[in-house]
Amino acid sequence: MSHPKAATEFLKDQANSQWHDETLWMIRDKRDASSKSIPEWEELRNLASEIKDNVLSNLDKYLEQFEAQALKNGIKVHWAKDAKEHNEIVLTILQEKNCEAIVKSKSILTEECHLNPYLEKQGIEVVDTDLGERIVQFLHQPPSHIVMPAIHLKKRDISALFHEKLQTEKGNEDPTYLTNAARLHLREKFLGAKVAITGVNFGIAETGEFLVCTNEGNADMGVHLADTHIACMGIEKIIPRRKDLGVFLRILARSATGQPITNYSSHFRSPAKGKEIHLVLVDNGRTRQLAREKFKNSLKCIRCGACMNTCPIYRRSGGFSYGSTVPGPIGSILSPGLDMKKYSTLPFASTLCGSCSDVCPVKINIHEQLYEWRQEITKHHGAVGKGLSMKLASGIFKSPLAYQFSGSLMRKVIKSLPKSVIYNPLNIWGKSRDLPKAPKESFQDWYKRNRHE
Repeated sequence: MSHPKAATEFLKDQANSQWHDETLWMIRDKRDASSKSIPEWEELRNLASEIKDNVLSNLDKYLEQFEAQALKNGIKVHWAKDAKEHNEIVLTILQEKNCEAIVKSKSILTEECHLNPYLEKQGIEVVDTDLGERIVQFLHQPPSHIVMPAIHLKKRDISALFHEKLQTEKGNEDPTYLTNAARLHLREKFLGAKVAITGVNFGIAETGEFLVCTNEGNADMGVHLADTHIACMGIEKIIPRRKDLGVFLRILARSATGQPITNYSSHFRSPAKGKEIHLVLVDNGRTRQLAREKFKNSLKCIRCGACMNTCPIYRRSGGFSYGSTVPGPIGSILSPGLDMKKYSTLPFASTLCGSCSDVCPVKINIHEQLYEWRQEITKHHGAVGKGLSMKLASGIFKSPLAYQFSGSLMRKVIKSLPKSVIYNPLNIWGKSRDLPKAPKESFQDWYKRNRHE
């Protein structure tokens, strides 16, 4: 389903759409307040952007350095060119460990690779341990937001769901009560798991260690109780040195939720005695994006979600309307790089207001890249009708006589035709818009009458 059609479905519930809009704008407000508390905020953004520029220009060298250091630390490193290889590598490790159930912390990469359904088809139980992820997993839904996976749901929805799945008290919407119920449910899963899977926020080339940032401590709980830790990492998550973390940890949580730092910033460098760490480094289209000069900056993304929280389209149309793992403005740049035809409508789901670029902590020129994708998509998949209409418009604007005549004609048409004719099913533009009231005369005619005054 295209974004416009999916967004139309979401907007049928106007009250919910407005609530979604206001909730995300509240988070954007928190981000603004938190960033303004740091005098050097813009300096941090510039530094983070420059570090990422350096990484993208030397990605091959940093990856080789990272692998060499990780191997020295006792980490087992695997390389996957795409989602299929990633899933097969994870499955092989699980089969070697005779593992029938895993606990997993939030990982956008494993969502991108559709790891959960793949493992479930192989008879392996996958339990997402992030509270938001567990909620949408119960509902058989993907996350609607990369930081707040269940932001589209209200307390009453979660209360009803937990009553069904966890036998909580019917109608009890108290967040503390519901969270405690989830904690008891997940504790049993943690204690029984042999293998824990996590994502990776940052991989440090200098030391071969990697960092996982969470607010709930679920990644730490899973990893420390399990014998085997599988970490899944996109190759763009590299940073050169450990001291560079001082930049990124100061901007990540502030941009995401407005908090100074995530509650848990967990470093993983070497496996404990008798345990294993497996690190799966995944390409899955990232090198193709790196080769696209106009779009390679999108690989700087640190997955904070700030562009989604500020985007007027995302806020009013919901995450599911994008049909991709990463929704919102940044997803509308990344997704066409994977499949231009499938995601052809996403770059057009933007006002090009630039708010996404303004809040991006690593200064990705998001709105400019959205505009560039529009050109690429129109060039490859442009509709014939749109091309003809643009040629017609071009001819009218080139000729003063044609411009005057068409203006006069349209004023008469708007005034004389009934609304039912103008706003017909073929007029997609007019589905949720009204034409402005037609003026009595053109500006040129007005000026001729009034120029002496």
